[in-house]
This record gives sequence, C-alpha cells and structure tokens, in this order.
Amino acid sequence: MSTPLRLEQVTPANVDAALELGVHPHQAKNVAPVVRSLAEAYAYGETAWPRLIVDGDELVGFLMAFLDIQWNPEKDPADRRSGLWRLNIGAAHQGKGYGRFAVEAVREELVRRGARRMYVSWEPGEQGPGEFYARLGFRPTGETAGAQTVGVLDLA
Repeated sequence: MSTPLRLEQVTPANVDAALELGVHPHQAKNVAPVVRSLAEAYAYGETAWPRLIVDGDELVGFLMAFLDIQWNPEKDPADRRSGLWRLNIGAAHQGKGYGRFAVEAVREELVRRGARRMYVSWEPGEQGPGEFYARLGFRPTGETAGAQTVGVLDLA
C-alpha cells in the first residue's frame, strides 16, 4: 500500500470511475455493486455515508457506512445502530490492506460521532468475508439481516 491513502466523497468528477469498480467475480454474490450502493445512498440520505478509497491517484475501493439507523423498531424502538454497510475492494487491489484501512476509517468516523459499537453483516460461507471481519475483531451477534450474519465490534 502506498501513500497517501484516503477516503474521498463521490462527486461528478469521480462517479464514473466508482461505477466501474468491480470485485473478483466469485465475490459478486457477497456484495452489491457500487451502482446499487449509490442508489441506496441517495434514497437513504443522511443515514448513508458513501466514500471512495483512493491510494495516491488510483481508486482502489468503495465503502458505505450506515449512521444511526433504527435496527428493528418492532422488537426494540430504541435500538439504533451504525456500521459498515458495503465494502467493495477492486479485484486488482485485494490483499493489500485496503479493506482493513476501510474498516478502520469507518470505525474512526463512528467514534467521532459518538458510537459505542460498529456493526457489519456478511454472506456466510467459504467464499464470504466472515474470516476477514473476525480477524478485525468483529463477533457474530446471533442475529441475521436477511440471510447475512450480523457482527459487532465494541468501540469503547
């Protein structure tokens, strides 16, 4: 990983590059494409936090966090959560620490906003990112979001 590694907002100048970002074909079932994430970011407004992961002048990934959403209002109306919604690292850029950087960047943003926990969900199975999230300290909550495993990381 070279420097400077940073997050950038999605803008008219970089949206086309963002839309071209693709993960390994075997990972396509595990994460929605950037185009869907950007549509959801538009629809969810202030609760979505989409960012591009840039190394020097090169786009290497995309992340989107969710901020202070009501998790399951029928079960517990006070249960509000924040976390990592999407993580797409370009196929040619995997295994270089960009995913770890992305998770840490979201963690830092959530701490800045006063969150005590960071949530993520993932597709279970051999090709899924569960081991990656476990290495970063996430533990399964025992919940699911659709068919995905929900994990949590304590921030305090």
